Amino acid sequence: MSNPVRPRRSVLYMPGSNARALDKARTLPADGYILDLEDAVAPDAKIVARQQICEAVKAGGYGQRELAIRVNSLATPWGHDDIVAASTCGGHAILIPKVESADTVRQVENIMNAAGAPDDMAIWCMMETPRGMLEAPAIAAASPRLACLVMGTSDLAKDLNCAHTRERLPMLTSLSLCLLAARANGLAILDGVYLDLNDDEGFEYACKQGVEFGFDGKTLIHPKTVAAANRIFAPSADAVAWSRKIIAAHAEATAQGKGVVVVDGKLVENLHVESARRLVKLAEAIAAMEAANG
Repeated sequence: MSNPVRPRRSVLYMPGSNARALDKARTLPADGYILDLEDAVAPDAKIVARQQICEAVKAGGYGQRELAIRVNSLATPWGHDDIVAASTCGGHAILIPKVESADTVRQVENIMNAAGAPDDMAIWCMMETPRGMLEAPAIAAASPRLACLVMGTSDLAKDLNCAHTRERLPMLTSLSLCLLAARANGLAILDGVYLDLNDDEGFEYACKQGVEFGFDGKTLIHPKTVAAANRIFAPSADAVAWSRKIIAAHAEATAQGKGVVVVDGKLVENLHVESARRLVKLAEAIAAMEAANG
């Protein structure tokens, strides 16, 4: 499966048991949603939530927003039926919780194939346990359907018995392992949630740190954080202008048989141009999504 550049700056969790939230999601400026059947749904509401999510996705109205359905684990009474139902409801991806092995990914893939999931329906994996961190390379290479890793830093901090600090130094190894595994396999990767909704400054710091780490965007738990995530994870106007400038300069140099070129005193090689092209594509995809979603 190809994994084209697409906006994932803000991916908001939406509980499947809340029909009103599923409807409101059609109007929010998030790049995508995780429509949740797992942690956010009580056991006695699981089946109703599954029905509501599938009906909402089939009804449409979400524009170009990406829709991932987080199913329950295959070890639960609901997991298999969640995957079967999600496979043909029209969503873009199925998100597997607490993935700890490549076999789990392949089991989900087999169920999706048997249920008639379209070829372009992706698998996303929650990375949120110590075992998952250690198995990240195998998980990231498990299936051609795999498109994205999603960090579950709250569960990870609990299992590590570590402090969930502002700088997240206790989780640096885990974050880095998953980033390496994702990029080695051409996958997207999303940062974990920020839990303190009253700490705007802390949230902005976390987003900026996520950009520095190399995450594609941030998972969110409240609509009020969408705008900040969109702003921070988007390429700046200056960065886009610089990228276009070096792309043009390098193309001119290549036409003249030169492998490198100096632009405003900075050496520009092909590796810089590749990054610049990706950034421009992302900026264009963001503009197209925002125009389409109104």
